[in-house]
Amino acid sequence: MAFFLRRLSFYLMALLFAATLNFILPRAMPGDPVTMMFANATAQVTPERIEAMKKLLGFVDAPWYQQYFSYLGNIFTGNWGLSIKYYPITVNELLGSAVGWSLFLTGSAIILAFCIGSVLGIFAAWRRGSTTMPLSPEHAGVQSIPSVVVAMLVLYTFAIGLEWFPSGNAYTVGTQPDWSSWAFYKDVAYHAVLPLLCATVGQIGGFLISMRNNMINLLNEDFITMRKPRG
Repeated sequence: MAFFLRRLSFYLMALLFAATLNFILPRAMPGDPVTMMFANATAQVTPERIEAMKKLLGFVDAPWYQQYFSYLGNIFTGNWGLSIKYYPITVNELLGSAVGWSLFLTGSAIILAFCIGSVLGIFAAWRRGSTTMPLSPEHAGVQSIPSVVVAMLVLYTFAIGLEWFPSGNAYTVGTQPDWSSWAFYKDVAYHAVLPLLCATVGQIGGFLISMRNNMINLLNEDFITMRKPRG
């Protein structure tokens, strides 16, 4: 219980720190998002409309500490307001529309990484020290490469350079989702290849090392040693 409380306290402090940083940085920069939204249309937008938009998006004229506590209250109550980039869609709607796709990519990547990493780990343990299977924890160092670096390399090579795969979206733009159509599933799978590749590569090393170590421990057990002379 004490361990759970310590971990919970740590994550709450991390969340508070991230929220505070997110509150400070936009206010420390010149200008504000609302002004940037209308930067290319200053001739058509009146100052009164800009002020009304600021109030709608939560940019209130109040002391910083009142803004800060109001901001924290909105975060912890789930009142995240309107999206500035995708106005007038709310942030909750944006996150809700992305949850399903995120779970699909994350779950698929974990399953693929587990299967591939476990099989490679088994062979790495069984053929350890052999030149035909020179896999070791050092060779699994790909997991230390940041996922964003892998994503940039994969995107540039296969989407921009070779143009084998699309560079974005979950399915072809303009397509109406039809979950009863195999053509739509094929389209989704085609768009998911690169994201799945990037998410899977970074996790294979962990499963490989874990399976390799477990297999080596198992192969050194007495019953394995006794069974070898028996054929």
